[in-house]
Amino acid sequence: MATISFWGAAGTVTGSKYLLDANRARVLIDCGLFQGQKELRLRNWDEPPFDPRSVDAVIITHAHIDHTGYLPRFVARGFHGRVYCSRATADLMRILLPDSARLQEEEADYRNRHKITKHLPALPLYTEEDAKRALGLLQTATNGGGEVQVAKGVHAAFRIAGHILGSSVVLVRLDAAGADASERRILFSGDLGRYDQPIIRDPVAPPECDYLVVESTYGDRLHDPEDPKGTLRRIISEAATRNAPLLIPAFAVGRIQEILYLIRELEDEKAIPVLPVCVDSPMAGAATQAYTSHTEEHDEDYDAVIARQRRPLQTQAMMICSSKADSKRLNEVGGARIIISASGMMNGGRVLHHALRVLPDEKATVVFVGYQSAGTTGRRILNGEKEVKVLGQWVPVRCRIEQIGGFSAHADWKEIIRWLEGMPAAPRRTFITHGEPEAAAAMAEHIRERFGWEVEIPQYGEKFEIQ
Repeated sequence: MATISFWGAAGTVTGSKYLLDANRARVLIDCGLFQGQKELRLRNWDEPPFDPRSVDAVIITHAHIDHTGYLPRFVARGFHGRVYCSRATADLMRILLPDSARLQEEEADYRNRHKITKHLPALPLYTEEDAKRALGLLQTATNGGGEVQVAKGVHAAFRIAGHILGSSVVLVRLDAAGADASERRILFSGDLGRYDQPIIRDPVAPPECDYLVVESTYGDRLHDPEDPKGTLRRIISEAATRNAPLLIPAFAVGRIQEILYLIRELEDEKAIPVLPVCVDSPMAGAATQAYTSHTEEHDEDYDAVIARQRRPLQTQAMMICSSKADSKRLNEVGGARIIISASGMMNGGRVLHHALRVLPDEKATVVFVGYQSAGTTGRRILNGEKEVKVLGQWVPVRCRIEQIGGFSAHADWKEIIRWLEGMPAAPRRTFITHGEPEAAAAMAEHIRERFGWEVEIPQYGEKFEIQ
């Protein structure tokens, strides 16, 4: 009898890992890194809760690090099977995983040089070489294409999820175990995107399944009904009037491209003054190239901009910082300017160097354009803390703080319900994952009220039979 167990994104929004023990194979869906609170991050350092050598294949729903970032560690601990994902997801993983490895190595080096670790020498969670080995295992499929066999008796089909480029809803089909048995279909939502968003297509309606694993990041909330484009226009115009910097912490993959798309639209409409736009993220530059090249996932509006011979992701006065020297020079520039930098939750990356100067500046503005997990610097600032620790320094928060909820790449609970309404028949059982406890509980209740389905909220390590 097959089982599914939950080793990440259970009681939290991070570290996605779902293990399918089928009759003839073992398959892991997503291999994410735990982020945010220290108690979660420490799990990354534990030995894997199951033997990586026993896993035949990994399926990746999309490229974000909380779904892929543990893969190099998993490979270093013995996994040697194949990793299946969409073509665009593979391209983004080739950007994200080496970068994640460099961050691990740089942090270990920093701790060793400054002797701020309990155990010397500090070691990285994994290395760039581990990341390269993991990337060597990739096997790609087409979003919306046919089924692929990922292991003995296990097949997968990928469909557009609308979250970021390449993101997939994955239907896994298990062959019948015997003459009297029947096949079983398990649908994994991955991270669901929103409807009518720029650049990429809407989530594809869910196919019929026996078991459903669905995310709940915004299971207890609705997105701000205010038009994010209109809010962005107001904030940029006010920053220009004050002749002050505007710092936008944003995820390098997905969010930065959406911000650039909307700033370009506002400039084309002459709704804002043309300001210098500095994208301080080499990863974002590479990701933007991937977004440009994967035309199969573009929506009609994006294609219409191309038809007008305009670059959808290029503003009029835009610079991408490719080196640390470029990044440092940004701090010497005065006046009104827009700095877009990763990470989106301010828990690492180049954005922290800009935060040191922007947070204490009363005329400056920081705009949060995405979800801020518990324990991150971004969440602390949004919670109103007057002082936060940045790169080992306590920094006063005197600048203006703005948040644009409408920029979220995650469906809110009503959008998830809308997506589920397209399912041809009720699943036998629904599992709610990828949400903090309150959000998961609320999403479960919404589904029970709307559909009357049997719903479970798995705990870390919990296992269920697939009958």
